[in-house]
Amino acid sequence: MALIILGIIVIVAIGILAKNNSNLAKYAAIGRMVGILLVAVGISTACVKQIDAGEVGVKKLFGSIQPEVLQSGLHFVNPLLHITRIDVKTQNYTMSGVNDEGEKSGDDAIKVLTSDGLEVTIDLTVLYRVVGADAPKLLRETGNDYTDKIVRPLTRTKIRDNAVYYQAVDLFAGKRDEFQIRIYKSIEEDFKKRGLMLEQLLVRNITLPNSVKASIESKINAEQEAKKMEFVLQKEKQEAERKRVEAQGIADYQRIINTGLTDQQLQYEQIKAMKELALSQNAKVIVMGKNGAPIIIDAKQ
Repeated sequence: MALIILGIIVIVAIGILAKNNSNLAKYAAIGRMVGILLVAVGISTACVKQIDAGEVGVKKLFGSIQPEVLQSGLHFVNPLLHITRIDVKTQNYTMSGVNDEGEKSGDDAIKVLTSDGLEVTIDLTVLYRVVGADAPKLLRETGNDYTDKIVRPLTRTKIRDNAVYYQAVDLFAGKRDEFQIRIYKSIEEDFKKRGLMLEQLLVRNITLPNSVKASIESKINAEQEAKKMEFVLQKEKQEAERKRVEAQGIADYQRIINTGLTDQQLQYEQIKAMKELALSQNAKVIVMGKNGAPIIIDAKQ
């Protein structure tokens, strides 16, 4: 467009100068040729537009935004059109309590009130992108600064609106995933209305008040101690059962021995033992003790 305007200025200026100065008249034809060439180059360059990958082009004619978009590649367009390139790749917006980690410097974490009246701090990352077909609508209704006008305020508001349905402890542990799904659905719907697509919502960190953290740690320690004591009691019960079974076995053995062994049985066992000794090749001396019980003495000793 600049070359077209420059070429027109050159043609007009040469015409005026040639009319007022006869000495320049002989150069008027050359000046007009230069001006026409500039206009031609300007028109040719203005007609060809390149849209890079991951972008769409929104056409604007005299301030009016056209509904059709240009996809990535080369396009021949009306030279009077102004093309605004919109990024349609995945973008992220982080709100964090760590300095310079998020989009805003300093502490930018979201502070919310839970149903039990406690203040909880949430670090969050929003993954989103512009819907290519809705880029003209987004540009017309919001402008290029949709991050500050839609993404940031809408996300923070929806998180605060949904946090009031949960207790602080639930957000930290049991219902964290449920809370994340809930705010995702509420934000996704509003994003769609404005030409944005919410891809993922990442709850990075939830910080509880110190008093709540202390009570949670105390509860966890108590549960661990209870589990430890339960294990010790179970082990003691098993050991007691083992001893009972062992004692019962000994008692049963003694009962069987006492009822099963008679004097005749003992005498029979002695005769068997003496027979085995007699058949042995080792030298020995057998002395019959009191009540007929043998005393065996090895002759080699």
